[in-house]
Amino acid sequence: MLGLLWLLVLVDWLLPWALTSWGIEARSWSGLVPGVVVAPLLHVGAGHLVSNMVPLVLMGVVAALRDWRGFVVASGVIVVLSGLGVWLIAPSATVTVGASGVVFGYFGYLVGRGVFVRQFGDIALSVVVVVVYGSLVWGVFPQEAHVSWQAHLCGLLAGLLAAFGLARRERALVARARVERSGF
Repeated sequence: MLGLLWLLVLVDWLLPWALTSWGIEARSWSGLVPGVVVAPLLHVGAGHLVSNMVPLVLMGVVAALRDWRGFVVASGVIVVLSGLGVWLIAPSATVTVGASGVVFGYFGYLVGRGVFVRQFGDIALSVVVVVVYGSLVWGVFPQEAHVSWQAHLCGLLAGLLAAFGLARRERALVARARVERSGF
């Protein structure tokens, strides 16, 4: 996936037109599709991708290792809901691209797992994520004109929502495993 992101940055640099124009254009039907799906894949340049790359990979890998099925579902929820949120609340005539909504979504998902699943491993992991990446939370407030706080906020909320929705399934699996181990 990381290779694809770098390839798209390179292609965008080489082509005479900007792939980033395919991002999420606020409240424009043409900016909704394919914008919501492709915006996390598109970056304004190498610096933009580098700023998203490390937290995206680290939190994505941790989330996938913790529960790969939940990770796949959460990733879909995060991409779609954060994209729709940006489409709804970003300023008119703006185009939003980048994986930061997904980064904030993974942050919300990992923290939310600790809160909603309430298993020791998830709680410990959410504490580590907050210690390492807790300062991300400031990104949900408007700070710089060219940085989409809307993507950050909507990604965070989508990640928390995904964790909440998947927690019930996770608790049921844990309870079933306990019953099977006990022999009943």
